[in-house]
Amino acid sequence: MRPMRALLPVEEAKAIILGAVRPIERTEPVALDAAGGRVLAAPLTASQDVPPFPRAIVDGYAVRAQETFAAGQSRPAVLRLAEVVHAGEEARAALVPGCCVQVATGAPVPEGADAVVMFEDTEADGERVQVFKPAHPGQNIAPRGQDIAAGASILAAGTLLTPSKVGVLAALGVRELSVYARPRVAVIPSGNEVVAVGEPLAPGRIYDVNSHALAALVREHGGHPALFPIMKDTVQSVLDTLRDARGSDLIVLSGGSSVGDRDVMVEALARLGEVKFHGIAVRPGKPTLCAVVEGTLVLGMPGNPTSCLTNGYGLLVPALRVLARLPRVDRPPLTLPLARRVTSPLGRHEYLPVKVVEGHVVPVFKGSGAITSMADAEGYIEIPWNVEFLERGHPVDVRFF
Repeated sequence: MRPMRALLPVEEAKAIILGAVRPIERTEPVALDAAGGRVLAAPLTASQDVPPFPRAIVDGYAVRAQETFAAGQSRPAVLRLAEVVHAGEEARAALVPGCCVQVATGAPVPEGADAVVMFEDTEADGERVQVFKPAHPGQNIAPRGQDIAAGASILAAGTLLTPSKVGVLAALGVRELSVYARPRVAVIPSGNEVVAVGEPLAPGRIYDVNSHALAALVREHGGHPALFPIMKDTVQSVLDTLRDARGSDLIVLSGGSSVGDRDVMVEALARLGEVKFHGIAVRPGKPTLCAVVEGTLVLGMPGNPTSCLTNGYGLLVPALRVLARLPRVDRPPLTLPLARRVTSPLGRHEYLPVKVVEGHVVPVFKGSGAITSMADAEGYIEIPWNVEFLERGHPVDVRFF
């Protein structure tokens, strides 16, 4: 463990955190309509062809293509209308020579037909249908199994189920499937001054902001948050709460880790497990704590809301997505000029909340204790530890939340 005065570089801190988590192994069944955003736990093989029959892809007439080869505007092929087939229906009989069948888009193509001619290329008069353009075999027909062939490997284990992949499952008639469980994340606030939302505010007290902001972040990135009661600033309260959180896949604390005569959070974690680091060379969010207790990663976030949520995006989210088997968030940045000059402390990597106004990057940081610094922000820029200021107009990379 490093003391607070020996601040850890932010990249080293990230490496330690990611080295302490492993992808979740638990699985659970879910219904198809709850599968979006989940991660498939077992490979999927097609149980049937899609489509399960040759179907028309336009409204028109199913024909035997060879009977239209000589068709033209002046000498159309003339066929007799045998029947009409709507979507969801089947032809009563196979198509016989000299006949055609009217079919709707999506309707099964009758046996004996090998092409569909669009209405635009025909003219009907009762049961007499004139075809003015030749058709070729397979024209305007989706053959059986064109989309998915029975027995084909469709989705591999570990696949993120996007809307289009859920559509594939529906096309195969899958009603329930096995997915990896969402990581259970214990979200634990601390501080003698912190009060649960909805309770009366006594003088000197503030509402618990961090639990609710962190829980929303956890849900957004594939976790299942469990909000715990507010811990008091005593070693015993921390020990009792951490023991209650056993069984969680990840534990996130907020507050209670700063420079003081006695840091109860560090002391309690050192009794239960191994403290990996305490303090990061980053702004905001210096008093960040990392420990491992009985194989479970514990992240101690700063108590100030902006610092807490900033490190939530930078440190918690990558670890959570590894646990949840979700792909890394890797949105490309947008390079734009700064709207005004900004300064940054040397020796600390800074994450500066910003928004974009008329093509320029506007810093919105009001202080670590102001949650609106994040609420007003669309993203952030990074200022390296060895940069003291950036001038107005300097191009910066905006990374959006």
